[in-house]
Amino acid sequence: MSIALIRAALESALSGMTPPLATAWENAPYTPVAGTPYQAVFLLMARPGKMDMGQQMRREQGMFKVVLRYPLNAGPAAAQARAELIRSTFYAGRALTASGVTVTIDGTPEIAPAAVDGDRYAMPVNVFFYSNIGG
Repeated sequence: MSIALIRAALESALSGMTPPLATAWENAPYTPVAGTPYQAVFLLMARPGKMDMGQQMRREQGMFKVVLRYPLNAGPAAAQARAELIRSTFYAGRALTASGVTVTIDGTPEIAPAAVDGDRYAMPVNVFFYSNIGG
């Protein structure tokens, strides 16, 4: 249940960004519109960390990957601006909460190298996080 709440906290913050951007949520139907940008999101969980010897607490940690997918041949500016907006939304130390589970952003999000993917210019933004569970 805690992973679902971690996802909810992160996705809620992303969907609350202004201006909004069409989103392909993980394992949900989405049909891209030609010539229109969108973002695809993925939750990648890492190995949980131990918080104490009694196994009463654990640290869930991972990466929330947002892949910005913009039309080709329009230059990088629009994707870069959105990547910077994601950075300012998921700033280092920000705490997000869903149903009592707090997710902390672990450092400034990483803007990874962009690449051409089919008919899109794809720029990944990696948001690292952790959540202390249990106690």
